Amino acid sequence: MNCNLFLLSCFLLTSPAAWAQKNSAYHVKSPDGKLDLTVQAGSVLSWSVQHEATPVLAPSPISLTLAGGEVLGKNAVVESAKTAAVNTTIAAPIYKKKQVIDTYNELTINLKGKYGVIVRAYNDGAAYRFFTKRKGQLTVLNEDAAFNFAEDHSALIPFVRDLRVPTDMYISSFESLYTPLKLSEITKVKKDTLAFLPALVTLGDNKKAVLLESDVEDYPGMLLKASTQASPGLHSDFAKYPAEETSGGFHNMQLVVPKRENYIAKTSGTRTFPWRIVVVSTTDKDLANNDMVFKLAAPSRVKDVSWIKPGKVAWDWWNDWNISHVDFVAGINTPTYKYYIDFAAANKIEYVILDEGWSEETDILKISPKVDLVELLAYGKQKNVDIILWANWRSITEKLDAAYSQYAKMGVKGFKIDFLDRDDQKMVASSYKLAQKAADFKLLVDFHGMHKPDGLTRTYPNVVNYEGVKGLENNKWTPNDDVPRYDVTLPFIRMMAGPMDYTPGAMRNATKTEFRPNNSKPMSQGTRCHQLAMYVVFEAPLQMLADNPTTYLKEQESTDFIAKVPTTFDQTVALDGKVGEYVALARQKGDTWYVGAMSNWDPRELTLDFSFLGPGNYEAVIFQDGINANRDATDYKRVVRKVSAQDKVSIKLSNGGGWAARIYPVK
Repeated sequence: MNCNLFLLSCFLLTSPAAWAQKNSAYHVKSPDGKLDLTVQAGSVLSWSVQHEATPVLAPSPISLTLAGGEVLGKNAVVESAKTAAVNTTIAAPIYKKKQVIDTYNELTINLKGKYGVIVRAYNDGAAYRFFTKRKGQLTVLNEDAAFNFAEDHSALIPFVRDLRVPTDMYISSFESLYTPLKLSEITKVKKDTLAFLPALVTLGDNKKAVLLESDVEDYPGMLLKASTQASPGLHSDFAKYPAEETSGGFHNMQLVVPKRENYIAKTSGTRTFPWRIVVVSTTDKDLANNDMVFKLAAPSRVKDVSWIKPGKVAWDWWNDWNISHVDFVAGINTPTYKYYIDFAAANKIEYVILDEGWSEETDILKISPKVDLVELLAYGKQKNVDIILWANWRSITEKLDAAYSQYAKMGVKGFKIDFLDRDDQKMVASSYKLAQKAADFKLLVDFHGMHKPDGLTRTYPNVVNYEGVKGLENNKWTPNDDVPRYDVTLPFIRMMAGPMDYTPGAMRNATKTEFRPNNSKPMSQGTRCHQLAMYVVFEAPLQMLADNPTTYLKEQESTDFIAKVPTTFDQTVALDGKVGEYVALARQKGDTWYVGAMSNWDPRELTLDFSFLGPGNYEAVIFQDGINANRDATDYKRVVRKVSAQDKVSIKLSNGGGWAARIYPVK
């Protein structure tokens, strides 16, 4: 038994009377002894976290308020407590590494009233969750999950914006840049006081804290507002359960909520509630390779995952079906999609997606007469290219069994389900149902308009991607966004929650002064190598190629690199990084390594330590920013050189720059 747990166990076993004291403090330390999680049970139930000499969370009240006014966490009386030390390994067949080491110390506190809390201390963070042991159903009016801090720290907050329904802050696309501000300044951000997870807080001693959640089932997702406590901080906020739903939103494709109930969830009386998490890093780069959400998620419910095939997708929507040098009219039609299939086959790309327009928006079973889906599926099968279909959430849920059954029998391999745009309890339950039924039909799912994975991608590995990111599609109409800075912030915040469908791959790359919105010939901000590096840096088991096949054929060198980068890996190594400035990651698949580095608009030089390589000699195919990339963002240079584990490689990143390499062993 870990010595920290042993001391705690001795206290619990020899001092049972202390459990009922007015204020009882329980400590759980991380396996390395550096992190100390304290639970205070008394008039108020609270938690706090210390990492070495750094206060992470000041005492922060936690509670569940039930119908009838009962507050779980008020006047908390401890009946018993139990400790555990866990050191295990989780198989992760569809992830950024094959195995995840899961090591933590745990304390379960049973409180009077048939409820309690489970707390865990990891070397890189802490988490807690409520549990209840009651008959029948519970109605949860509210949950208070507070994150108080000892000082008025700086933070990076993604506020709820881009509202689909301006009258309801809880209906949103969950796409936002990160706003840098002090915790005390949040209430000064007028209409944008509601934020979503993950959010980052800068602590002292070069440490950072990231707030997350995991295992959110049959419950609403957690949002954040400025703390109402005396200490600066954040506290939870939840969408109330829908009392009414009506047609509305984008193209009238959604069910919006004109009226909500006074509760956030009706749920089973015996259950565990979602994990509330604070990850602590001592260096920024560690955040870019963190597994906390995965570790705390419910285990896989898909027994046989052999049919789940990750891969890349030739995507149509971002490039506006704008192919050229063909003898047919390009658009949402059979000849165009055959062209996409030909391109995918020639470059060994696993999938083609048919985005909006292949069916009627309001009836997913009615296929456009311009699209012969049977012919396309047969053509794709002949060329070893599978097809994924886009669907808006409302249309597919209205005919879920029929849609899944019909299209799975035809040979469709999955659905990109869009415009969920809510995470109240009803929508979260819908996402689980969509995932579970898809697994029954051996279908992949890519969720859009859902704010983050929350561990669902472990529970249902057929959920191979999530949006919840202000991705490349936003470049088409947001010329004032600082996209390169956002790109090198995502790996340290959003990507900690799980995979993200950023949809990279632009071949029309622009400097800051040259960038302009364009729907049919869209650009990206930053260099060509910035885009190539995304295929290594951004986690996405189902990864898009956003530009059109005609453009990729003109840029075959870049296309070859993209096509050869896997979408799941055996191992990930964080090489270097600083939030909002730059990031560098290495990922291994088999005997080949892939390295990606990206910068914000500032040019910089980095030194990458190649000690992650095994013994022997390697050859690296490198794509680096060209000498004139600061003037022409498409400028790059392809270099082939020998490398080994003893090398420390100096690289130069241009303005909005990048660097990408494929490294394989040679005799």
